[in-house]
Amino acid sequence: MEHPHDSGYRRKWLRSLVFGYYYNWSMEQTLLLNASYEPLKVVHWQKAITLWCQGKVEVIAVHDREIRAVSVSFKLPSVIRLLRFVKIKRRFDYVPFSRANIYARDDHTCQYCNESLPTSELTFDHVVPVAHGGRKDWENIVTCCVTCNRRKGGRTPAEAGMRLRRHPRRPDSAPAIRITIGLRNAPESWRDYLYWNAELEDT
Repeated sequence: MEHPHDSGYRRKWLRSLVFGYYYNWSMEQTLLLNASYEPLKVVHWQKAITLWCQGKVEVIAVHDREIRAVSVSFKLPSVIRLLRFVKIKRRFDYVPFSRANIYARDDHTCQYCNESLPTSELTFDHVVPVAHGGRKDWENIVTCCVTCNRRKGGRTPAEAGMRLRRHPRRPDSAPAIRITIGLRNAPESWRDYLYWNAELEDT
């Protein structure tokens, strides 16, 4: 019997994936750890398998579900660890202007009503509307809930009678890596690693 760590096994497994000989299971997520065991992000199981086949990671824990190919089977990876340490750049110059980083800068809190909400219930707002010459940058975009966004519309906060919680500014450093997940939804195999820097919601 071939061993999962043998290069031949990996090549055969990769060929099976390439040609599509696997069951299309529902979405399964994998926790990616740095070589130091610090959690980096959550990836799809197919990405995790690709990294493993490339010899870039080791599998630390697995889900109960199995993928079956023509001649091999493998349990979906739950936790994987990079074999080489990846240095996370947190300098000012490396803060991407993105929706995720806007939410992180504003603590996932609407900057008008001050309510903290999950990402699915947030959007972003131009403090000075585009029609008034407002730019799409760190100093003019804030996190906003859908209700406040609709209330404000294409007006300035003053015109809408709304007050900003704080004035937006470019972050001094990159927001800390966050993995937000409900405690009841987190796989048991993730629990030992999430204490590093993950925000857990008791929901």
